[in-house]
Amino acid sequence: MPYGLPRKIRKAFIVQALLASLAVLLGGYLMALVLKYGLLNALLHKEAEYYWQQHALSPGLAPPNTHNIRGYLQPAGQAPATVPEPLRGLAPGFHELRSSDELVLVDQQADERLYLVFQRSPAHRVVFWFGVLLILLAIHAVSWLTYRASSRLVAPVSWLARKVSLWDPRHPDAAELAPERLPPEVQGETRQLALALHRMAGKVTDHVARERNFTRDASHELRTPLTVIRMASDMALADSGLTPRLQRSLQRIQRAGRDMEAVIDAFLLLAREVDVEPQSELFDVGEVVRYEAANVEELLQGKSVQLRVLVEGNPMLMAPPRVMHVVVANLLRNACLYTDAGEVEVRVTAEQVVVRDTGIGMSHETLARIFEPFYRADGGRQQGVGLGLPIVRRLCERCGWRIELESREGQGTTATLHYR
Repeated sequence: MPYGLPRKIRKAFIVQALLASLAVLLGGYLMALVLKYGLLNALLHKEAEYYWQQHALSPGLAPPNTHNIRGYLQPAGQAPATVPEPLRGLAPGFHELRSSDELVLVDQQADERLYLVFQRSPAHRVVFWFGVLLILLAIHAVSWLTYRASSRLVAPVSWLARKVSLWDPRHPDAAELAPERLPPEVQGETRQLALALHRMAGKVTDHVARERNFTRDASHELRTPLTVIRMASDMALADSGLTPRLQRSLQRIQRAGRDMEAVIDAFLLLAREVDVEPQSELFDVGEVVRYEAANVEELLQGKSVQLRVLVEGNPMLMAPPRVMHVVVANLLRNACLYTDAGEVEVRVTAEQVVVRDTGIGMSHETLARIFEPFYRADGGRQQGVGLGLPIVRRLCERCGWRIELESREGQGTTATLHYR
């Protein structure tokens, strides 16, 4: 290498390694003492103080019983029958029981006594992680001292680090790392790294965008099917026998489970690389529409709305069937939720699926924004369990389909899915 950077900085960091080793030994010992007799002592006192506050409000409140802390309460005027034998003779205060590997706080309020037991083994793990933190701080401190001596050697690396630290993780801008814009002093390994980062910047941008969209979509849309499953399960468990109500609840659980599978498949499709073809199979579009129409009938209960399904012929399609389920379900649910009277009609042809309703419709301004994330035409209405029109459009684009919306305020909306 022109500058032999690894060889030159090796000597400087040998001294750093020796000093860091000494700091590790000293820091680990001091941290063990501080944690055991300081932090854990304060933690148990805070836990006891909080328990006494809650106990004053609810006298029957049980002592704390968590993964790390076990509590025992000796009520006033009663023998300590529920308190383990090794704890009964302890006076109020903080104790270390080496025989049972426990840390114990005995706290007394009036005539009642609270025992809080903390296992030392978890404490040792905590000591380890606090020791690691102390080690890192010590290494950084020593590194600062050695940095002043080796700053000339690592100046190109520092320059590159500063440039990269200014990147927005969602939109990394590597324009300054272009070969023609690199400073003359950036040579050797640093120049190679800068060029590699410049080439990777475009791929990083695309990857982060997909990951961001997937996380946003999943967190936004998976809540509703899970809520349906949870509510249906609660209803089923509340009944002692297989009543008609229980049977309906179980059926809802089954449908929600299938819906969730379709949603997960759709999200995975959006998360994949664009050049990766989705898994497709031949399916009947009419069957998908009939199935989803049956699922949304409950949304029309109590409304004077007629749901009609018209299927022309037997349209077959080679595509991801669960994505079609998600898209059709969203369009149908939107139509049912925003229609209070009249009809919702679904027409399936060899080339498209048309969902027409006589609902509230949308203004021209609303229609122009309807594909924006989280934008809804009527925020006062109950939200459906679909993916939302912005994600539906992304799914259609991913599968080579096209979605169109036509609407007039007060007259209804027509959604057309072109799948050929």
